[in-house]
Amino acid sequence: MRADYTTNTKISVTESGGWASAEADALLFFTTEGEDPGSLPDLPAELRAELDRLKRAGRFKGGAGEVTVLPAYGRLAAPYVIAAGLGAAPAGRDTLRLAAVQAAREAQRLGLGRLAVLLPEGAFPAEPPRGGTYAAPLAAQGAGGAGAAGGASVKAASASVDGVQAEPQGESGADARTAAGARSAPQSASAADAQPAGATPSATTVFTVAEGLLLGAYRIATYARETKPRQELAAAQLFVQRDALNGEALQAAVAAAEAYAVATNYARDLTNLPGNLLLPSDLAEEAEKLAGQFGIACEVLDEQAIVERGMGALAAVGLGSANPPRMITLSYDGDPSSGEVLGLVGKGVTFDTGGISIKPAGGMEEMISDMGGAAVLLGLLIVVGRLKPRINLRIVIPAAENMPSGTAMRPGDVITTLSGRTVEVLNTDAEGRLILADGVTYAIEKGATRLIDIATLTGAVLVSFADVATSAQTNDDAFLASVLQASIQAGEKVWQLPNFPEYREMLRSTVADIKNAAAHKWAGAIMGGSFIEAFIEDKPWIHLDTGGTAWLWGDRGVDPKGGTGAMVRTLAEYICGAGV
Repeated sequence: MRADYTTNTKISVTESGGWASAEADALLFFTTEGEDPGSLPDLPAELRAELDRLKRAGRFKGGAGEVTVLPAYGRLAAPYVIAAGLGAAPAGRDTLRLAAVQAAREAQRLGLGRLAVLLPEGAFPAEPPRGGTYAAPLAAQGAGGAGAAGGASVKAASASVDGVQAEPQGESGADARTAAGARSAPQSASAADAQPAGATPSATTVFTVAEGLLLGAYRIATYARETKPRQELAAAQLFVQRDALNGEALQAAVAAAEAYAVATNYARDLTNLPGNLLLPSDLAEEAEKLAGQFGIACEVLDEQAIVERGMGALAAVGLGSANPPRMITLSYDGDPSSGEVLGLVGKGVTFDTGGISIKPAGGMEEMISDMGGAAVLLGLLIVVGRLKPRINLRIVIPAAENMPSGTAMRPGDVITTLSGRTVEVLNTDAEGRLILADGVTYAIEKGATRLIDIATLTGAVLVSFADVATSAQTNDDAFLASVLQASIQAGEKVWQLPNFPEYREMLRSTVADIKNAAAHKWAGAIMGGSFIEAFIEDKPWIHLDTGGTAWLWGDRGVDPKGGTGAMVRTLAEYICGAGV
């Protein structure tokens, strides 16, 4: 990624023919299982015959995520042809994105930096993940349906194409709170407005393939003294088979895809930084740099100001480290006429040892990723800065290191939070919820009328979902349903956990207003969210726990080993709705 937060890969779109004669390192096309290679008349007969032979032999069936590379033997201007599988027809959007990701990875592995990409025809609908439906019904989205809180003009068309419709419902209780947010629906003033409602299939294909190629081009940074030069994906020319949209709209789809992918890859980079290279002060400096790039207001409170403001939870977590905490706030006013403000609060623990309640040594190196929530929100700032959605945001990132020392917070301590509530600390390794408590209170002080917090909060979420899905808790199902709809568009798995009042009762303390952990180990992921809910002052609220999804030990699907940037694209889609 370049210093101006753009991609090194140039993506262009052409609506004319000439794919087979393109000057490139490889031609890329997509194929389904059972598709006759004869349907590609632009390719020489020898190559079509070879592809048919591979399919008959079972060496390349065109399955989802499968990729094969064929030499052109001088019959084409490009020396290679890449076939990317889409699985059984009809293919969905997630499958198309995965095919583009795998093709980009294979091209880079082989040193093929310039691709000419033949886009497939037809619609590629977004679909809920296989294996069940979301716990919060999508039909309960409240007024405005899929576009209620995420890019109404684009999302309405997208929901129609994807066959996911929402029914409005009356305003009462929680629904009324969400409807207030719905009336100030965020939209992209650039990409979203450029998408004609009747032309989503081609725009969706352009967006999805461009996004997939850029996500697949990601590589984790290496600090080795001797490293071989690595070929980057330098250029991809997308050939649209059918002239269904004007060029301006196609370019808008590319711009949106670039914003989403660059933001995700940026979050991956931040998450992968070693703890000694990303201290709380470094995270604050990066936020200031980003804010300056996009003209967004930024405030950073140092350790002295944190104490003076009464942010006792954040101060307590930072006590054990030689690297003091920071409270970072970014303010974006894209819709000054609206009184609605979305508060986004991200956990920024740049390294987590567990403190006095120290973690086991095995696998502790993964704790460089404990600022994954902060990374997501800083990545999201790139999307906001580039697409300019009509929404008001307060992004709050409490940043600290959780270290053991003679000055560290102890089990049994009672601390006073910014809200004035006191907390009995039973476990110093439940520090994320402490700093988020001050974070959500500060977001409310800054004007937030509804809240989403995102954090690598618990290891317990892995017990429920492994590293496959992000968990969600809410006090407003209609609010969450709009985010779930965005997650379907983005291809990220989110599942709702219950939020029954009995869980809050388990956090009652005899010496403080609340304790930061239950006496038992039951429902650990839910307990973390329930603790945060105690500080939201009855605002509509969603808690996202990426404790399983922010980091992977190996490549899987569109996500690479290490930091994944999980939930950047979901929140981008919710806020901007530019993913057509």
